[in-house]
Amino acid sequence: MEATANSNIRVLVVEDQPKILKNQLKLLDAAPEIEIVGTAMSGEAALDELPHCNPDVLLLDLGLPRMSGIDVTREVKARWPKVEILIFTIFDEENKVLEAIKAGASGYLLKGATADKIVEAIRDVRAGGTVIQPNLARNLLRHFCAAPEASAQPPAPEPALRPLSDREKEILQLIAKGISNNEAAQVLNLSKATIRTHLEHIYQKLEVTNRVEAVTEGIRKGLIDV
Repeated sequence: MEATANSNIRVLVVEDQPKILKNQLKLLDAAPEIEIVGTAMSGEAALDELPHCNPDVLLLDLGLPRMSGIDVTREVKARWPKVEILIFTIFDEENKVLEAIKAGASGYLLKGATADKIVEAIRDVRAGGTVIQPNLARNLLRHFCAAPEASAQPPAPEPALRPLSDREKEILQLIAKGISNNEAAQVLNLSKATIRTHLEHIYQKLEVTNRVEAVTEGIRKGLIDV
């Protein structure tokens, strides 16, 4: 089944608690650009449903019965790599969230997030962004920064990259704190479109593809502090 030719973001919601699922659907129904194309109450049901509803974004509960959210993430990214995955979690699942990110999830939200936060996060991951929050960002950075050190191969010489402007460094520093594009725009009194443009330039200059990699490179190169 092919995606519809419109600007709506097609979302499949996976949640095993009926009350939470009902609340999520209510919040998302209020967003005109969000199109709920399906729901599932288990990972197995989500995998069955996914090829029929063809979502852009999978809003996935991490704490599913039987097949975990991590397993679902791994399977979805292997079979449908273009589907973006946004994890819904609770405060005490940080290690599992890290595993889901490593498996290919584009970010996470805490259960109880406001409708605005959820919709903005869906927009961000659909546009190729990464949604992280400060406490997890620090652990992700430790993981990605430590990974090269585990290799027995000596590091290859790095090519000279174009330096970031002061504004780009400022935006990268804000992103490192886990704030959204909208929040960064408010802090700097800029439009969201301008923030997105700056992020694109940052990605190009650092030769990365998402926020986590950009922040990791920024810290590794001494451009920002966390």
